[in-house]
Amino acid sequence: MQQLLIIGYVWVEKTTGAGNRMLQIINVFKANNYTITFATPAQKTENSLSLTELGIEEKSIELNSSSFDDFVTVLQPDIVLFDRFMMEEQFGWRVAENCPNALRILDTEDLHFLRKVRHQQLKKGEVFSNEALLKSDEAKREIAAILRCDISLIISAYEIQLLKEVFKIDEALLHHLPFLLDKIDEKVIENWKPFEERQHFVFVGNFFHAPNVDAVLQLKTIWKHIRKQLPKAELHIYGAYITQQVQQLHNPKERFIVKGFAQDVLEVVKNARVVLAPIRFGAGIKGKLTEAMECGTPSVTTLIGAEGMHDNLAWNGFIEDDFEKFASKAVELYSYEILWKKSQQKGITIINSVYDKEKLIPSFIDKIVEVQENLEAHRANNFLGSLLQHQTLQATKYMSKWIEIKSKYTKQ
Repeated sequence: MQQLLIIGYVWVEKTTGAGNRMLQIINVFKANNYTITFATPAQKTENSLSLTELGIEEKSIELNSSSFDDFVTVLQPDIVLFDRFMMEEQFGWRVAENCPNALRILDTEDLHFLRKVRHQQLKKGEVFSNEALLKSDEAKREIAAILRCDISLIISAYEIQLLKEVFKIDEALLHHLPFLLDKIDEKVIENWKPFEERQHFVFVGNFFHAPNVDAVLQLKTIWKHIRKQLPKAELHIYGAYITQQVQQLHNPKERFIVKGFAQDVLEVVKNARVVLAPIRFGAGIKGKLTEAMECGTPSVTTLIGAEGMHDNLAWNGFIEDDFEKFASKAVELYSYEILWKKSQQKGITIINSVYDKEKLIPSFIDKIVEVQENLEAHRANNFLGSLLQHQTLQATKYMSKWIEIKSKYTKQ
């Protein structure tokens, strides 16, 4: 039985796309008989799940502390999975020193530098460009983490292409692993509410995530166009960690209703007729949009919203960046049952073609086994990765040691 250590950026929460993604990965390793330890320097929140109930050991760890060296030396994991590149920066060199034979996997969640650069360019009124990505310090940090690891899990087909074509990353270091979902079969479809029993528009998102806050602000403008044509329809905004900025948009008279945290997101989406997601910046794939498909709920989103999510298959609704047209398409989708049903079918096709876990999991496990069995050769072929371990990472290492020593003297 192999030992897996997951170093989490935060404790797992089911209220976030990242949390659901981590649960999917945990379940893959559990099903393959790994012993799992989940360790993180983060503090628990009221939404944090108890992983011990899933048979997983939980461990609190410290940043910039040699106590982690002692912990990981005793544990001696076969695989270490870093949850986002920041955790690889903090703990990667300690793992490499104390467990040199452990397979190091980076789960990027999404490419953080892509989301950040897009946000910066949007605020400046600039058109997105690969040149801006190549100049980004955040990109250099994240690409360095990818190079230092043996395998990096990339959630979006677009991001795989970007890494290979723009950043020239060796394909052997990357593995495309989108959300791992159950196929939608006839039994699932039979339980969906029909068109006439559904009502209202819905947006769901965790508001710690800046693209979701921005999307709701855009919805305030879009909704003015929609409500004029659909006087009985409402827009319901759901999500954890509602900000004051979002809460202030609540306006029952205009049927723009901020509902806040939903105990059962899927139940909310199953009852809605259309999901709206005017996402202007971001990266990865959008849980709110796969959830819509899983619930048989068509959606209207943007090019960035749908990016890397549907393998050129027809979208389950509309993709539109012009917000006046976005509103018109939303009204059309909401109003015409035949169009709505055709869009629903397209969502079924996307889930069953792109996110079928029965196809994705075996190739993921095969990739792990292949690299483990040829780890020495795999690392020898990754010269840039070994160079970064030798040079760049040393700065991180000694900065961390300096912080630890300084902290000890400060406490005295």
